[in-house]
Amino acid sequence: MEINKTLDAKGLTCPMPIVKTKKAMDLMDSGEVLEVLATDKGALNDLTAWAKSGGHELLSHEDNDGVLKFRIKKA
Repeated sequence: MEINKTLDAKGLTCPMPIVKTKKAMDLMDSGEVLEVLATDKGALNDLTAWAKSGGHELLSHEDNDGVLKFRIKKA
């Protein structure tokens, strides 16, 4: 899977991971993939719901020793 942009949101708490994700996605083209790195445990539910509500596709998410990694494809 090709990652077009990576957003480092580690150390940020709600709502900043969502705010920064939205800003990054606004600058991307449809079909591109954004990788988001976050440490806020709430980001799992927040980014999943945000992607769905925006029509974006959450391709994957994983937890690597407390760092959550999301891959979201822009609608």
